[in-house]
Amino acid sequence: MKTKIKNFIVCGLIFFTASCSLDYDPVSIYSDVTEGVDSTSNYVILKDRAAVLNQRQVLYQRLKDGQEHWYLDMLLLAESHSDNAYAGAPNAETTPFEINSIEGSNPNLKRDWNGHMDNVAQANRLIQGIDELTDPTLTDAERKQYRAEGQIFRALVYFDMVRIWGRVPLITTVGKDITSENIAEVYPAYFPAQTEEIEVYQQIEKDLLEAEQYAPNTDPGDKTLLTKSVARALLAKVYAEKPLRDYAKVIEYVDKVTTDGFALVTDFSDLWGVILADPSSAPGASNFAIDAKKRNTTEAILEIQYPVSSGNWCTWMFGRSLNDYNYYFDWSKWITPSRDLLQAFQNAGDTKRLNESIVWYSCGWNIYYPADHYPFMYKTRSAYNSIIKLRYADILLLKAEALIQTGKLDLAAPIINQIRSRAGLAALPAAVTTNKESLLNAYLNERRLELAFEGQRWFDLCRLDKVEEVMNAVFTTDEGRPAQRYPYDTFSYKLPIPQDIIDQNPNLEQNPGY
Repeated sequence: MKTKIKNFIVCGLIFFTASCSLDYDPVSIYSDVTEGVDSTSNYVILKDRAAVLNQRQVLYQRLKDGQEHWYLDMLLLAESHSDNAYAGAPNAETTPFEINSIEGSNPNLKRDWNGHMDNVAQANRLIQGIDELTDPTLTDAERKQYRAEGQIFRALVYFDMVRIWGRVPLITTVGKDITSENIAEVYPAYFPAQTEEIEVYQQIEKDLLEAEQYAPNTDPGDKTLLTKSVARALLAKVYAEKPLRDYAKVIEYVDKVTTDGFALVTDFSDLWGVILADPSSAPGASNFAIDAKKRNTTEAILEIQYPVSSGNWCTWMFGRSLNDYNYYFDWSKWITPSRDLLQAFQNAGDTKRLNESIVWYSCGWNIYYPADHYPFMYKTRSAYNSIIKLRYADILLLKAEALIQTGKLDLAAPIINQIRSRAGLAALPAAVTTNKESLLNAYLNERRLELAFEGQRWFDLCRLDKVEEVMNAVFTTDEGRPAQRYPYDTFSYKLPIPQDIIDQNPNLEQNPGY
């Protein structure tokens, strides 16, 4: 007779923990994941086609509803931990990102780790559940497509994780209930060790290359799907990163995305604007803003949408929600645009992108600026604005980066100038475009202005080894930034593993420098 001892382990009675936690941990998330039993009383992950469809929907719903860790906190890391923004609302969650004092005790990191690992578990459930399912009503084409969507989802999650933490547990199977007979086999899945960074990237690459074959084709009218183009765009980003860097493949996959029909929109405001019920109405009026200006543009590769019947709650974390002007606008907001970023826009004469990225309001606090003229990030300006997780401008600029790094400056400059032209800026001068270091710096600045408040800046600095150079200097040049706690160094490129997670799992090691 098999004796289930899962709950015994969950509560830590054979492990060196004192009590159970109501928070997610690797133990609880890798248990109770089976769908039930099949007709022969065998335990299965997904018991039929309907369960597959339901699990597929779970993944898409998590993209829509789980913004807290993959969008809200990602922006805090990428913008406030870089030179683009201040913390906004100083507290134990946010201030360490602003002044470089992040420790493993930071509650945001625990929330993010748990959210990402939970998403990995849900992706594994779809992928392995399909692999093991014998329901003949699930066609071969459906099986391959849904599995590919699960792989893209898993790759998306692990790409965020590996860039934040480096070595993370690489889990690609669903944990089984532990019994007295299988404990030696199953135990490691409950307390996984970290995997080397290069291996995590290789798994991401494997998932995306397989998914590219069977994922759905791009639908110009629905950019919410995990399509072939999403896989290709992610591959371009993955091949640009240091452990798996391959500039020829960056160019190859950017070109594939272009061939799929993606292009820059003519009007930058189409990506972020709102439709006014009455263009003459004043802010705060009941008929001021009713919907996002456009969805499914030629530039959106992966877009999480919030129609009028739904709502993106992150809006009021960053500023005013134009569809409900005074909703939760009585407390300080996260991610306040920095003076350094404002100066960068001004130095470039870049008013178009500035006006779509930053807005000024009067507010009830004066933490970084006078209360009567306070800047807020503006790319999530109503509850109906989409979150564009992957955007063509980002991918296209990566081609320019690959060309610069391989010495093809004459091919890289026109791409950067194409982005600049839409912003109403002149082409870069020859003195810049004919010098590799000058063009690389101009490129990095262009990404900063184009992609401000889209969660890219910190990772750009890391990828191009610019963290120490940029971030140690900004504390002396930006008069509004609080004092730096620790200097940025080679250990700063990865964040600490949450200490609570390490305490629960003896096979995890803290990242160097923390």
